[in-house]
Amino acid sequence: MKRWIINIMLVLLLWFPALPAIAATESVPLTQEKLQQGEELAHKAFIAGDRGDLGTAESYWTQLVEMFPTNPAVWSNRGNVRVGQNKLVSAIADFNQAIELAPQYPDPYLNRGAALEAQGKYAEAIKDYEQVLAIDPNDAMAYNNRGNAKAGQGNWEEALVDYKQAMTIEPNFAFARANYALALYQTNQQRQAIGIMRALVRRYPMFSDMRAALTAALWVQGKQGEAESNWVAAVGLDDRYQDLQWVKDVRRWPPLLVGDLEKFFNLD
Repeated sequence: MKRWIINIMLVLLLWFPALPAIAATESVPLTQEKLQQGEELAHKAFIAGDRGDLGTAESYWTQLVEMFPTNPAVWSNRGNVRVGQNKLVSAIADFNQAIELAPQYPDPYLNRGAALEAQGKYAEAIKDYEQVLAIDPNDAMAYNNRGNAKAGQGNWEEALVDYKQAMTIEPNFAFARANYALALYQTNQQRQAIGIMRALVRRYPMFSDMRAALTAALWVQGKQGEAESNWVAAVGLDDRYQDLQWVKDVRRWPPLLVGDLEKFFNLD
């Protein structure tokens, strides 16, 4: 099982294994030729997805859905690339089909939860993450994502608990640690939050999200030089942080940090 980070929202989505169980899931006997064709298409789909060509990847997965309609992997993987293109309604339909075919697997629930989050349906997303945890109580990503959804509801204290649990399960889970730092900042624990941000940047110098967060946090503390240095690095890595609306609505930073970044923009 391979999980793939699909966007800056820090949501991990599943790539099911290429097509390991086609023969077992199809009611009609499959020829070796058809299986080989499926493996080749899946390989092309993975390559296209990994290089960011999601439209081409979706086309390959659609061919696979038509060839192997009772295989949950192909439905879930097409849903993933549709999420990446913001085709949320059709992505959710794909995840629904994958869940119907294989309700015992956690990842389609995780992926559907991410799509629901992107629609702002946080309560529904939380239900999906809780279903993941019912199947696998040690799924760190489910805790992280449930924390994101709770943060979306404004429940920052509850989000902190989930992020901390994700970090406990996976100590090197950098995204959960970053989300934990943001939630600390929102709950007026700025000193601890900044310490975590700095530690993450030391360990991962290319972590644009934390460099941008440090920019805002340090600016309001009067540490202009360090703030500006982090900003140059942040926008060099990802220029979307120059769009305050994107930071607020897509990346979904907490309100306090968004406000402090706005102060940096306005040189307040």
